[in-house]
Amino acid sequence: MIVRSSPNFRDVLFATRGSILPRILRPLLFMIAVSIAAVLVSHIRPAFLSGLAAMPFTLVGLSLSIFMSFRNTACYDRWWEGRKLWGQLIIACRSFARQVSIVEIDDRAPLLEGLCGFASGLAARLRGNDELAAVARYIEIVGRDTPPNPTDAALTWIGGRCQQLVAAGTIDSIHYSVLEVQLTALAHVQGGCERIKTTPPPFSYSLLLHRTAYAFCLLLPFALAPTLDWWTPLPTFLLSYAFFGLDALGDELSDPFGTDPNDLPLDAMVRTVEREMLHACGRTDLLPMLVARDFILL
Repeated sequence: MIVRSSPNFRDVLFATRGSILPRILRPLLFMIAVSIAAVLVSHIRPAFLSGLAAMPFTLVGLSLSIFMSFRNTACYDRWWEGRKLWGQLIIACRSFARQVSIVEIDDRAPLLEGLCGFASGLAARLRGNDELAAVARYIEIVGRDTPPNPTDAALTWIGGRCQQLVAAGTIDSIHYSVLEVQLTALAHVQGGCERIKTTPPPFSYSLLLHRTAYAFCLLLPFALAPTLDWWTPLPTFLLSYAFFGLDALGDELSDPFGTDPNDLPLDAMVRTVEREMLHACGRTDLLPMLVARDFILL
């Protein structure tokens, strides 16, 4: 996730870190080359471009911008829902830690370490990393068979430990039901994150937008060149920057759990859970909070 203050005038002119520009630089340079070629064609063969006019491109550009805004809104909704789900995860972990605070430290510590394993495993699962190893940093869930869903197995392990506390008389059934509410909330968080991860925006929808944006930006310079001459690259660059930038930004937001600059800082949120849960265990060897590097927080 990009962590920067509101851009000032200098940032607007020169800032590249945290900008979508590096990702779309090559298409922009290609469009500038096309616009230069269009100007040369208008000089060498002016009759070749006599049938083109800028008015149809105005209508197409308006329609394309509306279409793109709908797509980006849908992609942002996915990003924001992912952030809300991870906010619920942190809240559920804190609530669970508070509700088991009356239990002796020897019984409490494994439960809270299990929450650390769940958060680490979920982040690894969403980013395609070694999920089992992430969970195993805190709890051992592998028996005779490797579980197909280690993160969910971590929740099952925590629930089993809670049942053992009930059987031992450490907590009563009412206290257990309160703890189970938080475990159920964590299961809902995992299910919601998996739904976002495994259900990308329809491919045909994205492909249609990509093709339309490229076709529009490729043909626009040939309509502008007879009128604007060597000024043609400027509006071509600006429109291409807007359309390609929104397109690329929508691609990043559609998968909020990746490692692109605009994705959610899962590592930082996992570290928050780890620090708070381990502190509730009485640990003092806490890892430091993650900070942004080059304005990017992972």
